[in-house]
Amino acid sequence: MAPQRRALGSSGITIAPLMFGGNVFGWTADAAMSFRLLDAFLDAGFDAIDTADVYSRWVPGHTGGESEAILGAWMKARGVRHRVMLATKCGSDMGPAGKGLHPDHIGRAVEASLQRLGTDHIDLYQAHRPDPETPIADTLGAFARLVEQGKVRAIGTSNESPAQLREALETSRALGLPAFVTTQPRYNLHDRADFEAGLQPVCVEHGVAVIPFYSLAAGFLTGKYRRAEDAVGKTRGGMMKQFLTPRGLGILAALDDVGARFGATPAEVSLAWLLTRPALAAPIASATTQEQLASLLRGVTLTLDAEALATLDAASA
Repeated sequence: MAPQRRALGSSGITIAPLMFGGNVFGWTADAAMSFRLLDAFLDAGFDAIDTADVYSRWVPGHTGGESEAILGAWMKARGVRHRVMLATKCGSDMGPAGKGLHPDHIGRAVEASLQRLGTDHIDLYQAHRPDPETPIADTLGAFARLVEQGKVRAIGTSNESPAQLREALETSRALGLPAFVTTQPRYNLHDRADFEAGLQPVCVEHGVAVIPFYSLAAGFLTGKYRRAEDAVGKTRGGMMKQFLTPRGLGILAALDDVGARFGATPAEVSLAWLLTRPALAAPIASATTQEQLASLLRGVTLTLDAEALATLDAASA
């Protein structure tokens, strides 16, 4: 059965309910593995892939653009650009290539991304993080020109505060400019409070689709980190201290309990819970093996009952 599609705000774009996080391409998944994962993702009826120009500049010897280049090579080799909902981001520090959301930088950044991706348009082009040095009207005007030129279909944002998102939406309306149709917050079963108290009401009010990153809390919600020793030597092991608390372990216990009833892993239950949240279009999640990917795909087709949701809400409140 094909996964049920969800709308990206008012853009007219619909996607299957999982976005493949492309931060791993060229980092923890080499080109060959990335190709295999992308093949399996598309074959399963999913189509939304999220990346950014800065991926993976943090790796020694990388300059940014590695993920986009692998994704572009895969789309060209497979001839599947028309089947992909392609999302990328600009604005992060690209070293000599610049940073921020000034119109000049956006213009250079989109051309570089289009070249690496081997395409003439980006379906969802996103501001990676706010730029306090550039008025939001200038940023939105630059995005508007890209839409007019056919280089971008819709625009989104990421890492902004509720006030920043509201200001951007009000500016778009006042000036008649394209509005952000998506936002990427940090949101998962463990990290709930800030988003639900602030950004979520804005998204619900204005019809902004939520595509959260860290959907599995950097891997904690997979259940593979239950003691400090489990994190030693792992790529994201240094992040686990914030989760290995009585509350965090209580969330894992609730995931185990619900998973036992549904025959599902903690990761699968976590993704299924996310998809019940207001304004949620699709979680962003990464995989570096085909087994991990298969689990993600099962999670977004899992339907939890009221008892399961109450158990998870009580543990993570």
